Amino acid sequence: MDIQAFLDLCVGQWFSQRSIYYFQQEKAESHKSELIVEWLERDHTEVFSLCQQYQINSKTTIGAQKITWDTSTDWGKPKQIGSAIIIFIPDVNKPEIGRILRKVGNSNLPAKLGNYSLGEDEALTLTLEDNNNYLEERLSFASPNLRLRTSLTKARNGFSQTAFYSEIRKLPPQAAA
Repeated sequence: MDIQAFLDLCVGQWFSQRSIYYFQQEKAESHKSELIVEWLERDHTEVFSLCQQYQINSKTTIGAQKITWDTSTDWGKPKQIGSAIIIFIPDVNKPEIGRILRKVGNSNLPAKLGNYSLGEDEALTLTLEDNNNYLEERLSFASPNLRLRTSLTKARNGFSQTAFYSEIRKLPPQAAA
């Protein structure tokens, strides 16, 4: 599978279940959410604008994923709604590896540059690092409608957490016969 096929497979509506473990507090939690993953072409307004803002030629990208989440399905937990855009900038000679530019919603925080790598095992690894934090996320498919994700977050102050996600594609309702 090439990088574009992997990213195309991610597009859709997903029901996500997350188990998270905080190492310092020795505390575990679980959460549920609805995810929508959209594909944005490189000439899409949001992609072009973000590339321009960070002095990246949008023609060097393959496009972007726009990921929207809504945790209102998680009873008794604080509601969180948000979005992020991840722009993929492949290596010219080997498109299975490259750079990413990730911007979270309408926050005032700057976008983060990172890397991606699609392994021979057909798992996509995303890494983001800045002066304070390191994030590694690994995505794979058990089947076209079951996506698995793991993430590891480490902070310079010693805080760290790990999470496992199982995500089931929400299929559109079938038409009545």
